[in-house]
Amino acid sequence: MEIRGKITSLDKNLAYIEFNGSMDKIKCLIGKELDIQLKEHKEKRSLNANAYAWVLMQKIAEVIHSDKWSVYLQMLQLYSTSFTHIIVKEEAIPKLKEMYRTCVELGEVVINGVRGIEVQVYFGSSTFNTKEMSVFLDGIVRECKDLEIETYTPDMLERLKQQWDV
Repeated sequence: MEIRGKITSLDKNLAYIEFNGSMDKIKCLIGKELDIQLKEHKEKRSLNANAYAWVLMQKIAEVIHSDKWSVYLQMLQLYSTSFTHIIVKEEAIPKLKEMYRTCVELGEVVINGVRGIEVQVYFGSSTFNTKEMSVFLDGIVRECKDLEIETYTPDMLERLKQQWDV
């Protein structure tokens, strides 16, 4: 069971929590030992922008005779601002490629006499915040326009991007 509430006050070792909704949901738990996880509530993000990005990537894939996963990986490299650089041993690269959506090997580096490979790794679009998703979707839309693929109007695209909130 998941229920939303807020801590209203603290007194020594006691926390007073106010729950939203009916108490009937939690009456059956009175006196039982519970596993409790507290985390800040965040509104669920809209998947519309992400879903639309996938629709457009499928259309791109059809035009260029590819598959949408390959197009997605290419779009991440071109338009994602959500990446980091990691230095790993050469033998760790296959494992790294399993962990991240896409990886670009940038070359050998030596740090404190230890040889490694610098890799730029990209996070998936499901981790994007509103700004990152906006940049990503704008890039995909530009690719579509270059390929003469019809897209939503600028106003509709802006509405989709505004709904994307993490």
